Amino acid sequence: MLAAVIERQGDIANLAVRDWPDPVPGPGEVLVEVRAVGLNHLDIFVRRGMPGFPVTTPFISGGDIAGRVAALGESVTRWRVGDRVAVNPMTPAGMMGEEVQGGMAQLCTVPETHLVRIPDGMDEVTAAAIPINFGTALRMLETIGHLQPGELVLVIGASGGVGTAALQLIRQRGARSIAVTRGADKASLLAPHADHVVDMAAEDFSRAAWRLSGKQGVDMVLNYTGGDTWVPSLRAMRQRGRLVTCGATAGYDPPEDIRYIWVRELQVLGSNGYTKQDIERAFEICAAGEAKPLISRVLDIHQVQEAHRLLESREVVGKVVLTIPPRS
Repeated sequence: MLAAVIERQGDIANLAVRDWPDPVPGPGEVLVEVRAVGLNHLDIFVRRGMPGFPVTTPFISGGDIAGRVAALGESVTRWRVGDRVAVNPMTPAGMMGEEVQGGMAQLCTVPETHLVRIPDGMDEVTAAAIPINFGTALRMLETIGHLQPGELVLVIGASGGVGTAALQLIRQRGARSIAVTRGADKASLLAPHADHVVDMAAEDFSRAAWRLSGKQGVDMVLNYTGGDTWVPSLRAMRQRGRLVTCGATAGYDPPEDIRYIWVRELQVLGSNGYTKQDIERAFEICAAGEAKPLISRVLDIHQVQEAHRLLESREVVGKVVLTIPPRS
């Protein structure tokens, strides 16, 4: 089969599109013919290499997978060949595309328990842009953050996949949002999806959020960037506000100012991933037209280096999706 392979960790040049042995489904597994894969910053981290988390190369990344069932392993009963499916990549063996081989290839194997049916009328490119970002955003907002109608939510890094999903889910739940991004072009693209947009290249987003909240502070902050956004996020929050974090794309060891935490009794909450139920709910919401993934670019698998470059340089709003050609 054809696959986008990380030959060794490091530069984008270490990505190669080449032949790879076909995977074989074991008992309880399904062979998926992949049609589309959505990229995430995790793919960048896996290719670059993360401190304390080595990946044995060559390796195939990619966890946002959509395609069709191509074959069934022994004892599989839940699926039939030809079923259109997306994937919950957090398998018992590890995260697909991070700990076990992922789906940036023509074929991949998935436990039958970790497939989600693609709704009728939804194409595979759209389906590949939903699981990780919408699943993550739902868990942050609902399960961990307990979002309530009318609340004001500050979304840091709002132009990414999780951010653009969160903005739509906030509005769908009758709450309000302040989207934080960098650059006038991104701010313009986010404007239809947020109540307010702050260009952090032009102004201090914590001051802007304080002003937009009527100097009361925001009810919740979603922060998956960390780094130099951490303390400004604390400054923007109201008494007993909630900061929900799920990652650290800008740095995992930021400066801290615990004065804000104790004086305002702030709640700093961690959110780790999503469940299959989160992903299924995300598909229900998108199929009903209540939200839709923002897809910035759709590229062919042979353009995987360009896809990584776009994501790494933060030139996109929403998702980058790779399409996978069928086997000849």
